[in-house]
Amino acid sequence: MRRQSSLARFLGSAALAALLAASLGGCQTMTDVKSALTARAEPASDADPRRAAEAYGERYRANPKDADAALRYGLALRATGQRAQAVAVLEQGSIAHPTNKQMLAGYGRALVDVGNFQQAFDVLGRAHSPDNPDWRILSVQGTALDQMGRHEEARRYYASALAIAPNEPSVLSNLGLSYVLSKNLPKAEETLRQAQATGRADARVRQNLALAIGLQGRFAEAESIAKGDLPADEAAANVAYLKEMLSRKENPRTAARNGKPPVVAFDQAD
Repeated sequence: MRRQSSLARFLGSAALAALLAASLGGCQTMTDVKSALTARAEPASDADPRRAAEAYGERYRANPKDADAALRYGLALRATGQRAQAVAVLEQGSIAHPTNKQMLAGYGRALVDVGNFQQAFDVLGRAHSPDNPDWRILSVQGTALDQMGRHEEARRYYASALAIAPNEPSVLSNLGLSYVLSKNLPKAEETLRQAQATGRADARVRQNLALAIGLQGRFAEAESIAKGDLPADEAAANVAYLKEMLSRKENPRTAARNGKPPVVAFDQAD
């Protein structure tokens, strides 16, 4: 259980599943891969999401037409991992308030959470306009496309986001993961190093960089980077697991031993 927990911290923030599935000759496709995206509130984060869910839930049940209550309740549900319920609340909110951009953005992100990537992409397209694009939404649209296997198209969305927010580390991180998914590991590393060099990168960017380096077989370097955010023993265990996963290319019979590989995760810049 400890090992699984540490792996979730390291690999839960990196795009490993689809790449390993393809490398190992497995049968998984992008539609099999669930996203594990960061849940943060668009208008403002509440310090205690569970308390927020209770408070806004009461407001929402008292008046389901209250747009602010619906939005904040849905965001709090996302933050506490209640993804299906978040989708339901935000869907109703978007029906009642079809021109509310924040509601549509929250609903689109919630749809990504549950793997409804095409619907998410369409909804997010209504959350901003060509004459007033939102780089955060463009980036999330890119993640939806990547998780449908449409990597070149996704990168056009990341490029548009970066044109608005140059060197934004969350967008660069997603772009790096896009290159990981298409197995262009040197380009992934270059992009993730660019994100790290901004000075505004968080732990997720560093762990994604560690992944891209580890997938190229430079395990000691990957472990050194991972140690910046994880205890040394956890970083070592994660890299050992990565070695094991990669070794299955040489021995495909072991590929099913531990079930499916970890999930893909992108950054939802809110």
